[in-house]
Amino acid sequence: MPSSSALVLVLAGIGFCASSALADGDFVRIEGGTFLMGSQSHYREERFEHEVTVAPFLIRTTEVTNADFAAFVKATGYVTTAEKDLDPEEHPAFSGDLLKAGSMVFAQPLQQVDLNDFRHWWRYVPGADWRHPQGPESSIDGLEDHPVVQVSPDDARAYARWAGGRLPTEAEWEFAARGGLDGADYTWGETYDPSQGWKANTWQGVFPSIDTAEDGYHGSAPAGSFEPNGYGLYDMAGNVWEHVADWWVPGHPNKAATDPSGPPVELAAQFAHEAVGPMHVVKGGSWLCAPSYCLRYRPSARQHAERSLGSNHIGFRIVQDVE
Repeated sequence: MPSSSALVLVLAGIGFCASSALADGDFVRIEGGTFLMGSQSHYREERFEHEVTVAPFLIRTTEVTNADFAAFVKATGYVTTAEKDLDPEEHPAFSGDLLKAGSMVFAQPLQQVDLNDFRHWWRYVPGADWRHPQGPESSIDGLEDHPVVQVSPDDARAYARWAGGRLPTEAEWEFAARGGLDGADYTWGETYDPSQGWKANTWQGVFPSIDTAEDGYHGSAPAGSFEPNGYGLYDMAGNVWEHVADWWVPGHPNKAATDPSGPPVELAAQFAHEAVGPMHVVKGGSWLCAPSYCLRYRPSARQHAERSLGSNHIGFRIVQDVE
């Protein structure tokens, strides 16, 4: 099992302006506007709720899939972070298997465990990568329409550049995820009543030992399996977390902003872990989120992700600038 130092952080509105969404192939045009970003009601890192204005942009309707990423790799020969061994001189805190090419894989325990120690259900697996998301014996055969996982922020940015886009800022992503419902807890409204139908791919049962998969999926679902939000965007809640462009700090500034690009890396470095350095933001929650453990399949929810490590519940989508 990896050391705790190597694992500790791997996984580790006011005046809303009406925004229309116009179909544009695999992208939707978001006209922009002003909204309340963040939340005062949930996890500490979502504070402060503050007024943000974003300009128009195009956002992909679904998460990038395995088929999409395979086309990118075939065209460019790109090698992902998880497929490269680490240099021990650059990573003196790591040793053994942690220096081998690989990534993080969810390992469902057979019985209930202490929820305060995520090492009970996460493993660093040499040979895990985007082609082998569960480990070297697994594959993505038959999963071509599922979101690509085991990609780092650097991998996501490389794909975005190749595809003529970029990663969204956290503000853009959250504005789009809200789908015009400014201030609502979820992408579909204020409450989540499964009796009205499953609205996202999340965890049902007792996390992390029992997943009843009542929503139809244990693990990721094909992109676009659930109803879209008000802007026609799929899986802005659940399925897989999504990389955004911003560096991670545990909260938002308590002041209004226009097109914020997130904190500078120098500020993120103040919250870096000694073994992994500054981290990036991921948004949207995943199939591993449960009300009893990680109620983060909400627009304002956020978490951190390492630059040099992926997992089998983090993917991404891209945006394009409006010409």
